[in-house]
Amino acid sequence: MRIVVALGGNALGKTPEEQKELVKNTSESIADLVEQKHDVVIVHGNGPQVGMIQSAFEEANRVKDAIPRMPLPECGAMSQGYIGFHLQSAIRNALEARGIFRPVATVVTQTLVDSDDEAFDRPSKPIGAFYSKDEAEALKKETGLPFVEDSGRGYRQVVASPKPSDIVEKNSIKQLIDNENIVIASGGGGIPVVREDDGTLRGVPAVIDKDSSSATLAQLINADAFIILTAVERVSLNFGTPEQKDIDRMSTSEAKAYINEGHFARGSMLPKVEASIDFVSGKQDAQAIIASLEDAAEAIKGEKGTVVYYE
Repeated sequence: MRIVVALGGNALGKTPEEQKELVKNTSESIADLVEQKHDVVIVHGNGPQVGMIQSAFEEANRVKDAIPRMPLPECGAMSQGYIGFHLQSAIRNALEARGIFRPVATVVTQTLVDSDDEAFDRPSKPIGAFYSKDEAEALKKETGLPFVEDSGRGYRQVVASPKPSDIVEKNSIKQLIDNENIVIASGGGGIPVVREDDGTLRGVPAVIDKDSSSATLAQLINADAFIILTAVERVSLNFGTPEQKDIDRMSTSEAKAYINEGHFARGSMLPKVEASIDFVSGKQDAQAIIASLEDAAEAIKGEKGTVVYYE
């Protein structure tokens, strides 16, 4: 079975040292799937990491003008390499400890978005360092980038969060899978790029939702299953209340009804459920699963997590 695995933030750390420790547990969950003879593609988030990289360059630029600020697409590429290095090393070590010898490769991945996406008219995703109001106004004049006040902590740059339309490296990813590689791709949702009139690609300062990009990749490489590994065991209704009810299975029509009823928090469970709906829609034999990181092997067998199916 070909599986795309989307890793939640609990799979990674906010510092290199923390991340190296956390990915050891993550790699065991991936190794469980590989040991079951599945072909696995891994997509990870990069929120803290890309912010850390951008902030480092911004702070360095404050101290020394010769050190440039780093554009967001380049920060995203750096985070893909940094996180991919930790993941592929840990996964390879976990597999070899079980006597499994499979190559693991990280693909620096670009995600195509529409330059006319309405999200570009309403930048809403805060990223990077915090600034005072005066600093933010000066930076806005200098760079033309928008800044907003963020939760009383200062001002931050905001960027668009457009929808993915294609994965530029999808054919390379397919070839790697066909040659028995375990692939890490579309990190952080991928580096957002738009296509110019002459056909060339240009990176844009945006952030793509990782779950949405994972579902797109799963569709494009004809995955049999799409599993989102997160911090909770199942999707729940009335989460965090005395009326909480865990869900073992839900159809796409049920999931849409729950969304309309406001059961899933934006920025938390909502994008995971929406991505699951997107992947299975129109496909009777496909399944999307939302489960905890520790339950990956059981979830793919239908024993744990929440299964989303088309109906």
